[in-house]
Order: sequence, then structure tokens, then C-alpha cells
Amino acid sequence: MIIVNTETIAGKKIVSNVGYVKGSIIQARHVGKDILAGLRGIVGGEIKEYTELMDDARKKAMKRMVDEATAKGANAIVNIRFMTAQVAQGAAEILVFGTAVIVEDDN
Repeated sequence: MIIVNTETIAGKKIVSNVGYVKGSIIQARHVGKDILAGLRGIVGGEIKEYTELMDDARKKAMKRMVDEATAKGANAIVNIRFMTAQVAQGAAEILVFGTAVIVEDDN
């Protein structure tokens, strides 16, 4: 599956627009990681526990979007975008969306 945040893919032509696809996850903070993050907050610097948590959430949302595109017969997703929103205290939604398409080599 080719995934890009542009409207076109170099060397490919879009032969069919399959439609809108998305993947999302609502991720809550982990109590154990909160304790470590709190300690890091005191001394400053990157809060690696949250970075890892959000990276994992993005990967899961991407997989869900790819699974949806695959089920629709697409072999690429163009113009992808990410959005994040707080849905509750300590929980955030990660949403990724784009347009599923079928591409062929541009001869």
C-alpha cells in the first residue's frame, strides 16, 4: 500500500478513486507511565513515555485506515491527514484519513 500526504504519486497515475477512508483510536494515558512522566516533568525534557504512547496510537490508526482501503480494493491512499482531539481528561482521539485510490505505473 502506497501512502502519501500529497494529491499525486510520482511515477503513478490514479485510475480510480475508491473513496474516503479513515482510521481512529481513542488512547488513554497509562497510570504507570503517568508517574514516570510526572518525574520527567519536574526535571524537564522530552516525556518519552507519552511520545511512545502517541506513536503507538498513530500506528494503530494508520493500520485501521489501510485495512479499510484494502477492503475497498485500493492499492494507495493519497492526501492523508492526521487530527488529534481531547475527548476526555487524560484521553485523546487520533484520527487519520485520506482518499483511497487505485494507481498504475505512469507509462
